[in-house]
Amino acid sequence: MTPRQIRLVTETLGSLDLDILAADFYRRVFETSPHLAAMFTSDPALQRSRFAIELATMVGSIQGLETFCSFAEALGARHRVYGARAAHYRLMGATLMASLAAALGTGWTADVEDAWMLAYNLTAETMMAGAMKGAPPR
Repeated sequence: MTPRQIRLVTETLGSLDLDILAADFYRRVFETSPHLAAMFTSDPALQRSRFAIELATMVGSIQGLETFCSFAEALGARHRVYGARAAHYRLMGATLMASLAAALGTGWTADVEDAWMLAYNLTAETMMAGAMKGAPPR
C-alpha cells in the first residue's frame, strides 16, 4: 500500500461511526449467510464493539508493518479457533466493502475502494497466515 492509500483508509474510517458500520456489517453478513450466526455467540452489542475496536486497531497499525502483522496474525489465530476458514474471509471482505460503500456514500470513490481492498487483502492474508501458524501439528 502506498502512503496515500493508507491515508485514504485511515481518513475514511475516521469519518465513520464505527458502531453503525459494525451493525450494518453484521446485518449484511447474516442476511447473506444466516448459517454464520452460529459462529457469533457473543452479545451482538459486544460483538459490534469488538469489531469496531479491531478494525480501528488494524487500520491504526497498518503504517507499522511489524505491529500490524503481529496484531493481524494473533487475530487470525483467534478466529481460527472460532471456526473461521479461508472462504469466510472472502465473504467478510465483500460484506465490509459493501458496508463501507453504503456508509461513505459519495465518498466511496474508486481510489478509496482500491485502498480499502488492498488494506483488507493484506489484513486477510496476514490473519490467515496467523491461523496457519497457530494450527496444531497433524
